[in-house]
Formats: sequence, C-alpha cells, structure tokens
Amino acid sequence: MLTALLRTIPLLVGLSFVPLLSAQQSPSAAPSGNPISLDVVVTPKSGPPVSGLEQKDFTVLDNKAEQPVTSFRAYSGPDAPLEVVLLIDAVNTDYTTIAFERSEIDKFLRADGGKLAHGLALAIFTDDGVRMQSAFSRNGNAIADSLDRETVALRAIRRSAGFYGAEDRLDISLHALQQLATNEAAHPGRKLILWVSPGWPLLTGPSVQLDGKQQQRIFASIVEASRQLRQANITIYNINPLGASEDSLRVFYYEQFLKGVTKPSQVNLGNLSLQVLAVQTGGLVLNSSNDVSALLRQAFQDADAWYEISFQSPSGEPNEYHQIQVRVDKPGLIARTRTGYYAQP
Repeated sequence: MLTALLRTIPLLVGLSFVPLLSAQQSPSAAPSGNPISLDVVVTPKSGPPVSGLEQKDFTVLDNKAEQPVTSFRAYSGPDAPLEVVLLIDAVNTDYTTIAFERSEIDKFLRADGGKLAHGLALAIFTDDGVRMQSAFSRNGNAIADSLDRETVALRAIRRSAGFYGAEDRLDISLHALQQLATNEAAHPGRKLILWVSPGWPLLTGPSVQLDGKQQQRIFASIVEASRQLRQANITIYNINPLGASEDSLRVFYYEQFLKGVTKPSQVNLGNLSLQVLAVQTGGLVLNSSNDVSALLRQAFQDADAWYEISFQSPSGEPNEYHQIQVRVDKPGLIARTRTGYYAQP
C-alpha cells in the first residue's frame, strides 16, 4: 500500500533550512577563500580520545590537496570551551522506547555520584519544537531530577498517517535541527548534540522519484544545513535507543548517503538523515546496543580531548563541495572531523 502511494503522490516536504544562496543562483565572481575551522577528535581504533598531540602531527587535505594550517589549539579537561546538549526525541520515538531510554539516561546522569566532567543541558523535542529542560550544569543528579519531573508527551502528529505522517516528522525534525543550530550559533565554543533517537524517516528508495525542482530545493537545504552546523560549531551524535531489536538493514541503510553530494542531480532525502549529518559533522552513529547509558558515555567522552585546526579554504565556485581529510602521523590513531563543506561567498 505504502509503495503504491510513493509512486503516485508527489513529494511535498517543506524543508526547513532556508538557503543562504539558492542552488540556482550564481554570483558573477567566485568567492575568495574563507577560514575553515575544524574540531578534530583523535582516537585509537577503540578507546577514549588522545591528548598531547602537536600541530606537526596533523595533515589537512582539502579535495586531496594539502593545506597549510593557520591556527592550532589543543583542548582537554573540564574547562575547555564546550557545551553538551542531551536531546530526547519524542517525535520519532514511541512512548514505550522513551520510557526505557529515560531510565538509561537517568543511569548515565547519576553515574560517578552525579558528577559530570563537562557542562550538560537536557532538551526535549516534541511536535512543538525543542525545549531546553535544564541550564548547562555538571550536576548530573540535578539534571536527572528535572527529567523525573518532566512528562514527555507522545508525539501528536494527527494530520495524517503513513507517507504524509512520515513527511510531517521529517519536516518537524529538520526544523528542530535548524532551531538548535540557530540557538547554539550565539554561544562560543564547541557544541556536542547527543540526539537520542532512531532518526527521522529517510523517505528514500526506488519508489520515491524526485523531479528537478525538488532536487534543487533539497540540494539547497543540504548546503545550508552544512553551513549552519559548521558555523555553529556543532557535532552531532546519534544514539539509537532501539538497539539490537532494530532491523539491521534499516540500521545501516544511511551509509549509502554518506558521500557529500556535489550537484542537485545526486541528492536524495537520505542525505539529510540524522545519521548522515552525525557522521558528516564529525560525530558518531551509535546503535546495535540496548545499553543506552554506555552509548551516551561513549559519545560524552569525545569532549575530554580534541584539537581545533584552521586553514584557509581555496577559492571555489559558490556551493562547490570540498571534501576534508585530516591525517595523524601516529601509528594506530584515527582523526575524526567533519567530512566536507560547501564554498560560500
């Protein structure tokens, strides 16, 4: 039934990221290069992030061409300029799962006597948008107490079900992400968003056909989402509370959309999935485990040590995609950062 609907109903998603520069616009001159700042986490294949590295240990590549590093700073410890938002997604998660994840979040917050290594704020995402439930604090017990007093309502999308209901959730989710990016852009320093959710609908597959105008619109939204998240200094971590119970094909389907798109004809709505945005901002997709508390600790420890590396972007055409790679000249270590950006005037 759903497959038939997707073949016949045009896609009308009201994408929430308003583009700074339309994919169809072309200024008369290519923009000069802009400074690009990266937050880089270095880890072994498994284990906590590594501190103590120096600028000479890093190589930055932009479209496979090595770039001179213009600034370098190493951060570690509780006083580093960083904020962590733990977001409970009540739009894309059913009530039973939310009840389970609340107990897991409580366990995470109250561990080690409730003493958090970094400032954290709790946020709840419902149909009405994202609401900050607590101020940034290192008192995990106080944050857990505020969650205990909160009633996380079931999502109230009643306009339609099936395909149109999925469209609603996608649009509401992208709007919430833009709301977070706008709010966090006003704060200095790095921001980690621990988004507890199975993710929003991908609305992607052989039965979903996009026309040229839709592809242009989605491409413009991809460009703007990339820009806003980068300039707000946001790294996303997707913690999937469904764990081992979720179908493995669905869990890893997002991996088909990880490569940065360079033109509108390449786009799918899957390129705007929560999981893809997490990887592209330098974060993690943590799934296939029912130990949500442990997954939250794994994401949270990325705040313990990282490196801020800047370089001057080469000149490029408007909305031209640039792939980023950061290499570490130390055996067994892996650098993780955002995977690319789009040139802007």
